[in-house]
Amino acid sequence: MALDASQIPVNATPFEQPLTIFANRLKGGQVKVVAIGSSTTAGEGGIAPYPQRLLANLRILFPKATIDVVNRGVGGEEAPQERRRFKHDVFDQNPDLVIWQVGTNAVWQSADKNPPSFKDTTEAISNGVDQLLATGRMDVILMDLQYVPALLTPARIEKASAMVAAISDIARAKGVNVFRRFELMQGWHEVAKISFDRMVDPGDDTRLHASDWTTDKMSWQLATAINAAVNMAPRSRGTRGKSSRMLHRIGGRRSPQR
Repeated sequence: MALDASQIPVNATPFEQPLTIFANRLKGGQVKVVAIGSSTTAGEGGIAPYPQRLLANLRILFPKATIDVVNRGVGGEEAPQERRRFKHDVFDQNPDLVIWQVGTNAVWQSADKNPPSFKDTTEAISNGVDQLLATGRMDVILMDLQYVPALLTPARIEKASAMVAAISDIARAKGVNVFRRFELMQGWHEVAKISFDRMVDPGDDTRLHASDWTTDKMSWQLATAINAAVNMAPRSRGTRGKSSRMLHRIGGRRSPQR
């Protein structure tokens, strides 16, 4: 029997940093996540957005904790606008973990939309991460661009690749994690041979927004990356850590054992 290409396991690159603050809050049994970003976060085309799915997945992985995921996505925005929303949409929420999906609109939006420049965007990301970390009470994950036809055109691919590299460099310099969505989706397309027709929302003529399949797979990959980074966190002496359920792979997707 020929192997179904969609079952080839292509998984996200593990996080480099432990999620120490989030892990410590989990020990207390209650955590909050804020997801801020643009249309990937807000949702597009009637497809349930990733924060909603992430919540369900985290509740599977951490069944003893009370978990809240707050969606603060606004379609079409970019880092400078999102950073201006930090006070109300992030700090006032008092989260333990912030996931900032960023960088796409500076690459994709045409000049008539007056998108922020590459420099303005990367500076806003860098300064925004500094703001988040300065509180000392939240972990930070940056989520980079999607690997989709709209960003792979000759006019955009070079800038898209540069933005992915810039986000990675900022994260490394600041000591925060990156959910490498661009790399993950590229692996799905080039290694697992998943077609863009499956990866991209069939109702999106711009060929920018992810399909239900992609959003579902991505959300699980993000949840399992968070789980692994929680398990990397140092544990207090004399305290038995609360580990999440062991995972196993089913068709390239990790699922909780029953």
